[in-house]
Amino acid sequence: KGKSYIVDSMPIEVCKLSREKRARICKETLSTSPDKGYCASQQMYFYEYKLHGVCSVNGVFHSIDLTKASVHDVEILKDLNTQLSDCVLLGDKGYIGKEIQLDLFESSSIRLHTPMRSNQKNFKHYPGIFRKTRKRLETLFSQLCDQFMIRRNYAKTFRGFRTRILAKITALTIAQFSNCFILHRPINNIKHAIF
Repeated sequence: KGKSYIVDSMPIEVCKLSREKRARICKETLSTSPDKGYCASQQMYFYEYKLHGVCSVNGVFHSIDLTKASVHDVEILKDLNTQLSDCVLLGDKGYIGKEIQLDLFESSSIRLHTPMRSNQKNFKHYPGIFRKTRKRLETLFSQLCDQFMIRRNYAKTFRGFRTRILAKITALTIAQFSNCFILHRPINNIKHAIF
């Protein structure tokens, strides 16, 4: 039986929407400049990037990606068939799509499970175990925001921005490693990881 992973994304705001036109942050090239995106959970528009993450059920990042805010979550799944195989992938409603589910299964035996929309044909409730497991990545994103202040980023260039994001994710992963293999305590007990 294959492993299970969770996929989700979170917005990383560059500046307030009202400053979008005059802000010069990360605008060196059109291909890497941020843009406007909508966050469904907060029901707001932001001028931002999106951090996409895939993690294991115990909360260790397997892969990450940084995209413009307007890139739909489903687009990230197209690259996963080269990174994962023979596993279960849990996502939210942003990842619904029969074509991508079929493609992932046929190319890499990845079984993508998402909650169904209430108006979908043959509606079934999302199993509670999937809902509970999916919260692991949401908690990981919260830890990045609260303990590692990933949204507090004073970079002026895209290179500086992505370097700071990667450094904070690396610091989180090192804290998890220390907990598991050095301090012998729960892997995600990172608030006091050094002591």
